[in-house]
Amino acid sequence: MSNATFHELIAAVAARQPDRVAIDDLTYGELAGRVERVAAVLAARGFGPGDVLAIKAPNMAPWAGVALAAMTAGGAVTGIGSSATDDEVARQLADSGASLLIDRFDESLLEPAGPAPRPHVAPDDPALLPYSSGTSGLPKGVVLTHANLVTAVRQVQSGLRMTPDDVVAVLAPLHHVMGFVVTLGCGLAAGARLKMLQRFDPATFVADVQDVTVLIVPPPVLGFLVAQPEDLPSVELIVSGGAPLGAPLQQAVAERFPHAVVGQGYGMTETTAVAAIPDRELGTVPGSAGRIAPGTELRVVDGELLIRGPQTMRGYLGQPADLIDADGWVHSGDLGHVDDDGNVFVVDRLKDIIKVNALQVAPAELEAVLGSHPAVAEAAVVGRPDERRGEVPVAFVVAREEVDGDALMAWVAERVAPHKRLHDVRFVERLPRTPAGKLLRRELQPSYV
Repeated sequence: MSNATFHELIAAVAARQPDRVAIDDLTYGELAGRVERVAAVLAARGFGPGDVLAIKAPNMAPWAGVALAAMTAGGAVTGIGSSATDDEVARQLADSGASLLIDRFDESLLEPAGPAPRPHVAPDDPALLPYSSGTSGLPKGVVLTHANLVTAVRQVQSGLRMTPDDVVAVLAPLHHVMGFVVTLGCGLAAGARLKMLQRFDPATFVADVQDVTVLIVPPPVLGFLVAQPEDLPSVELIVSGGAPLGAPLQQAVAERFPHAVVGQGYGMTETTAVAAIPDRELGTVPGSAGRIAPGTELRVVDGELLIRGPQTMRGYLGQPADLIDADGWVHSGDLGHVDDDGNVFVVDRLKDIIKVNALQVAPAELEAVLGSHPAVAEAAVVGRPDERRGEVPVAFVVAREEVDGDALMAWVAERVAPHKRLHDVRFVERLPRTPAGKLLRRELQPSYV
């Protein structure tokens, strides 16, 4: 367990290198100054220890400064997606108990308000309240402490080994742990330069990341990059996260960008985004999520990955932490295995497994096969009820070019066991995903029920 707080960790970096660029064109010294001023303004508005500040905004430099200021003032931060509806915002504000909502960054946050407060903040105090993706039921507030954040940053850094010379793209939204912990937190803790990307724009993305050395993105972005004619000359490390990356796509990325190391990581909101990590020099074995993070234990019980470590959340806000057992193991709900060399493989969500004549079919496996077809940009596979077999796999496909559904089914049939063959293909313009890029298969399921 770390004995530092998250805002102190970043403040120490800023003190060592105040003149280096931190975020976009903002230096570390300027970031530290803004944190101090905003913390003073928040305190003047009555915000202090035990309070929660909500931020509803896309990725931008002020997001980081305000979040660090709230922590400096003794409070915690909850991020709300910039596309959230009024009802979703109201629900999260009420559930988190937020006393302030920042949805516009203006100069009033930087008005002189006296010295910043210096309340005692303990490592075990709440720092971040992200909400789970809501893939099963309503989203829950996940209580992450300063110790959770600092531990997770150090765990990721043990593998990624970012330095002040790195340029890191921040694409994953900051209200999600992948964005806040893996890109923002690790990047700032390393003293790197961060480039804020408010959203994925296919028309400008390649140009936006031309000078980036560390690229951390969900699998769909990698599928897009493989098909682009432009190179990424500066990129040294490409990491996939948020959802499993199939071995065929990982290998395609490695072949497309031979000058870069390619890997993927694995974690949950409940484990502060960290369970398994890639290596800066070795990447990961194709299809693997890397090796267990330092200080972390992993077990496989009846196919499910169980995780235990100092990065495990304190609990859910106002609800029982029912996925953590009496011995502290987080029951991930993910199906996977570990090979003899310690590489972790995440196969799929247990709840998404399709049972064909009692035989298990992992949708992610079929999605990886479909993704290796040159005409397929993205694919999602779900189970369709079947009177004779129980369920059969069917696919939703985003096509890169014109292709026949029957031809795709035949192509897949040549590459999988008989019980895994597709029974239908539907073409769609896009697939439903969480902000971190995870497929929301349950939103496709009603089409066949």
